[in-house]
Amino acid sequence: MPSLYHYASRAPMKIRKVFFPARAERLHIGSGPQRLDGWINIDNVKYPGVDRVLDVTHGLPYRDVRFIFAEHFIEHLSLNEVMYLLRECRRVLTDDGVLRLSTPNLDWVWASHYELGSEGDDAARTCFLLNRAFRGWGHQFLYNIEVLRGLLLDAGFADVVVCAYGESTHPELRNLERHERSEDFEGLADILVVEASGRGAGAPPYFSRWRHEFLHALGAK
Repeated sequence: MPSLYHYASRAPMKIRKVFFPARAERLHIGSGPQRLDGWINIDNVKYPGVDRVLDVTHGLPYRDVRFIFAEHFIEHLSLNEVMYLLRECRRVLTDDGVLRLSTPNLDWVWASHYELGSEGDDAARTCFLLNRAFRGWGHQFLYNIEVLRGLLLDAGFADVVVCAYGESTHPELRNLERHERSEDFEGLADILVVEASGRGAGAPPYFSRWRHEFLHALGAK
């Protein structure tokens, strides 16, 4: 009897990509027009410099990936989409592969915008600025380090390290960020940058409880 490999190798291209995903050293997800040379630049819009038009919320057709980078991207996805994408990243990375994420820092947004007891014009400004941060520019969900770390652990990563903007112990991951920055506020950076690696056992129980309650409130599963 012919093997599954026999049939898959003769199937249409879309099916063959499932059985034979492409090897890739470096993936730049949600690249937009910010092309990185030496990387496969992926976006769901054909901006100049994009190597592959792909909706990554439907999966990553790659394997043996060493590095994945996404800058100011995950905040534009729903929480469910991010949970799935992070699991996909862990799946396609090699055992020693690294995922680097850069996203607005919720702690900075709150600390730098909210002042308890403000009145009048200041109170109105605070309300609009906070809602702009949460809902403007297509944002769907903002993260602090505790939640982002929990999601990464839940996706199967073992180690999550907070990095300074543009800095990394991996030469390949240095000076990648392009997004404009704001000044630190009370020791908080406006952009949260993390690197996730290794294979782990999952997030702590308390994290799963809060995640479930949030998704339940949205009517999501």
